[in-house]
Amino acid sequence: MVNPKVQSELSEDPHYAHRLLLCTGFIGRNLVYHLLANDLASKIRVADKVPPQMAWLSGKHQEAFSSPIVEFKHSNLINPGSVEKAFSDESGNFDFVINLAAETKYGQSNAVYEEGIVRLSMNCAEEAARRSVRLYVEFSSGQMYSSDKKKCTEGGKVEPWTHLAKNKLEVEQRLQTIPELNYIIVRPAVVYGLGDKMGLTPRLIIGAIYKYIRQKMKMLWTKDLKMNTVHVDDVCRAVCHLCNHGKRGETYNIVDSGDTTQGKISEAVADIFEIRYDFVGSVMSNMAKVNMSSVVEDINEKHMGPWADACNRDGISNTPLTPFIDQELLYNKHLYLDGSKLQQTGFSLSIPQMSIEPLKLVLDDYIKQGLFPPSLLSAELLWNGKQESEDELEGGMS
Repeated sequence: MVNPKVQSELSEDPHYAHRLLLCTGFIGRNLVYHLLANDLASKIRVADKVPPQMAWLSGKHQEAFSSPIVEFKHSNLINPGSVEKAFSDESGNFDFVINLAAETKYGQSNAVYEEGIVRLSMNCAEEAARRSVRLYVEFSSGQMYSSDKKKCTEGGKVEPWTHLAKNKLEVEQRLQTIPELNYIIVRPAVVYGLGDKMGLTPRLIIGAIYKYIRQKMKMLWTKDLKMNTVHVDDVCRAVCHLCNHGKRGETYNIVDSGDTTQGKISEAVADIFEIRYDFVGSVMSNMAKVNMSSVVEDINEKHMGPWADACNRDGISNTPLTPFIDQELLYNKHLYLDGSKLQQTGFSLSIPQMSIEPLKLVLDDYIKQGLFPPSLLSAELLWNGKQESEDELEGGMS
């Protein structure tokens, strides 16, 4: 039975398009599931250098990738020849190409981002133009603005505040130089949901660590720091909606309506793990900013010890999860997006604001996969490491 929320998508797309997804990552695997669950494609090809068997897929995502209409093609998209093979299909060109592939780790050198974001994306965009695909969707970043005065619209002044976002912006600008390309750009807020490793999951891990070491969780800056969010299910729905209702050449923010802040996220994490939390405030945070690299090193050292101890205790020798926080994510930068442009196309959110239950599902799934140590959730006192006083900086999320 077709989900009524996407019936309008089907009416606009009666032939069930062939779709090429570039990347088996967090959003990609959820998009595959969404397309299958709502019968929105007759063929899905996923191209990535990481095969599904090595991508830490959850049970429902493994099942989705086993569908007969889903094809995986091993591809190094930095290589133009590999991109050409990823796009080639004996049944004809793909209708929609969604580029989710990119270097996503923070703190990398610009050379790494130049190759893993700019070159990769331009290879894919140029190949899409040569093949006259119906629509090419480029995933960019919501880290293009940092003002907390008002919600940032797509047409506002951009000041990307991470190296990753700076290179994403270069891709956005270069797409305009390919006249044959029918494309749209999406800029998501912090995306969370099943399979998330880099959005809100590190904050869940850190919250669990403070339960493990029985200390109050303290964070830089204040509770008012904007950290707008969007659930991955709505990201997938938005992409499918824009394939039929988006305007070529336009950019769309994808964000929920909950106006999520660091305070709201911290409150949810504290409720899940039954811990106390606080913020060190702007004055102390600005003092820490003077020697930020040292502060970040101390924060990560504080978190990594208990994490490694719990993983060892539960026999987890290999996991993609980590509480490590890169310095770029500890700055006093706001993620405050206006999503009205997307809503004006007729799109409505299914999960309008962040809540505890979806976060618990993420946690439960990682425990089920054996990737998250359940010892962190134990009521017993298991951690025997150094115990700092609560006057010290105990957290670092920002």
